[in-house]
Amino acid sequence: MELFYNIPLWTSLTAILLAQFIKVPLYYFPNKSFNWGLIFSTGGMPSSHSAAVTALATAIGFDHGLDSPLFAIAAVFAIIVMFDAAGVRRHAGEQAVVLNKLVEEFNYIIHEMKTWQDQTEHVKRKKLKELLGHQPIEVLVGGLFGIVVAFIFHIVVLFYL
Repeated sequence: MELFYNIPLWTSLTAILLAQFIKVPLYYFPNKSFNWGLIFSTGGMPSSHSAAVTALATAIGFDHGLDSPLFAIAAVFAIIVMFDAAGVRRHAGEQAVVLNKLVEEFNYIIHEMKTWQDQTEHVKRKKLKELLGHQPIEVLVGGLFGIVVAFIFHIVVLFYL
């Protein structure tokens, strides 16, 4: 099956998985506790989105050349994803922090109002996810990580195939 020989695909998927897994030990060192949920979360160091798209673009560059239209598409796609990860998604996470604080204060007011009127219903809201995007350094490290994964994949493929 041709799918198994699609090196850019497997390079990109490997970069995502490794970047997500690396988040666990990077969290452990400063916090002295494992947070296995980081493997399935967004945000944090390194950016797995950046790792994936740079690994994809690099692998396509190896396969089809840096002057190919496919590499151009992958490179522009990578730039857009990385810009979004450090921009729009990060700001959405910052807004989630503010909204969570407002909801917490609202719930406190409702709780206090219950003492005034017993008919007031307590409204409990689910917290918004605050770790959505990335700091620019997380995007940069994720991007460099993806390039390194693509280089290693390329060397392994040349050696074994």
